[in-house]
Amino acid sequence: MRKHLTLLALLLASACLAYAADDYKLGPDSQFKADVPHGRVERFQLTNSAIFPGTHREGGVYIPAQYDPGQPAALMVFQDGLGYLSTNGSWRVPLVFDNLIAAKEMPVTIAIFLNPGMRSEQSNRSFEYDSLGDAYARFLLEEAIPFVTNKFSLAITSDPELRAVCGSSSGGICSFTVAWERPDQFRKVLSTIGSFTNIRGGHNYPALIRKTERKPLRVFLQDGSNDLNNLFGDWPLANQGMASALRFIGYDHKFVLGDGSHNARHGGAILPDALRWLWRAPEPLPAPLTKDNLKGDDALVKILPAEGSWELVMDGLGFTDAACSDAEGNFYFSDLGHAKLYKVGADGKPSVWFEGNPKISGMKFGPDGRLYCASQGTLGGARDEKKALVAIEPDTKKVAVIATDVTPNDLVVSKTGWIYFTDTGAGQVIMCPTQTYGMPRPRVAAGGINKPNGIGLSPDGKFLIVSELGGTNAWSFMVNPDGTISAGERYMELRAPVNRADSGGDGLAIDQEGRAFITSYVGIQMFDATGRLGGVIAKPSEKGCVSIAFAGPERSWLYACASDKVFRRKMLTKGFY
Repeated sequence: MRKHLTLLALLLASACLAYAADDYKLGPDSQFKADVPHGRVERFQLTNSAIFPGTHREGGVYIPAQYDPGQPAALMVFQDGLGYLSTNGSWRVPLVFDNLIAAKEMPVTIAIFLNPGMRSEQSNRSFEYDSLGDAYARFLLEEAIPFVTNKFSLAITSDPELRAVCGSSSGGICSFTVAWERPDQFRKVLSTIGSFTNIRGGHNYPALIRKTERKPLRVFLQDGSNDLNNLFGDWPLANQGMASALRFIGYDHKFVLGDGSHNARHGGAILPDALRWLWRAPEPLPAPLTKDNLKGDDALVKILPAEGSWELVMDGLGFTDAACSDAEGNFYFSDLGHAKLYKVGADGKPSVWFEGNPKISGMKFGPDGRLYCASQGTLGGARDEKKALVAIEPDTKKVAVIATDVTPNDLVVSKTGWIYFTDTGAGQVIMCPTQTYGMPRPRVAAGGINKPNGIGLSPDGKFLIVSELGGTNAWSFMVNPDGTISAGERYMELRAPVNRADSGGDGLAIDQEGRAFITSYVGIQMFDATGRLGGVIAKPSEKGCVSIAFAGPERSWLYACASDKVFRRKMLTKGFY
């Protein structure tokens, strides 16, 4: 009898909870109002995608009555689009847009509604929506948006602050992924009952957010405490984890947690208020959380000032590389293809310091004041021209050959007079003394590294750090008293882009606390002295950033060589010489 009463009580409680969860009502902003201007809706089909080959999809576009072709409109893209398009369903986006635009509570906004692709009779929804990476963002930018704007002769703004993405469930995580990958194009996200779970790796987002420099996004999240809990994860916990990570790093975000289930009606009920919040005027960003960072935890807030970003130092170059600094903190870099070396003084202004052969891919000043360089041959030289290790006298600019029969990429010079350089093709680190001339084939110090590239020494000179261009590791070697290295460990795990097996680990710099900063495909990855990833600093441009160095006043500026440009940004930490 007691068991039956207990079961009955549970059933009654569940019934009350279900009623409360479904008690979401559409408000007046989701109803037709005869006295406001009404936009029009057009339908279309989209086929022949190159990014999602073999797919075809239904779509629609809402064009507000206030739209003026001479004034590019704001844009909002809806995933699972046709579910948002109906004027008598759960969302009623055309009615909500009519009402909020008329009330001037959101800008004049064109909405594009896209269903997921179909491959024959099979939905491509999970692959397109749940996958991490930039594929769906590219589909929007390269295919869907151009198709719609051309077909209906629409002018849409290029201002990312006026471009938003929206979706529910898998469409919610898809919308976040679009903005995460392309904040230069979309900066507003509306996700309801978002699937930030382990369907195709979405559960990684909270960890990625916590260790990635804050992006200029505004994010609205909604979920219910009775959302799904299945083999892929717990939706309410996942969304709470997202909100917590956004709060930790200091994002402009809002999280609404009700008692609903995995039901689109809940999102429709809050849509008008969510849109008002998304389109509100800018407000000061919340400060990142720091109180729970333990001693030794090197979060990005310890490295990056609250204000400021990358500054352009010089452009119009060929290919920049070989970042380094001298004893006074002046910054040097190579324009590799043009065989020029530039110097940037404390005033931040560059000038040609050395012109003429050789072409330099890596360089560092030694304890004797000479500039040691990895030579890639001479300007106009033969394709099979021999490479070398050379030294340049700063005063006379005289070039001396240190070692021959070598293929150096990057190098570092120890305080005890050893040069260590990476041979990327051979997978080796080579060592030779600074006080030598024309040494043929200096000895191998370590091997078995997957395309070693960047190289640096800890402040005390006891550890040598080597990044992998072809893998996902940075190695740490102990430096012995005789200069040899030993006890190599894959000490740091570099983050790689989605669907890539290699991180592109390239140039590196080490600060006075022993933190390693390593350029990569996803940005400049910062590791503490114990090898833990502290965060990823945004690249200065979409072009590859291959070489970095601390320089400038107090060595508190991080300089970066990025293709044809050089940038710098102020840091809270300092380099060492």
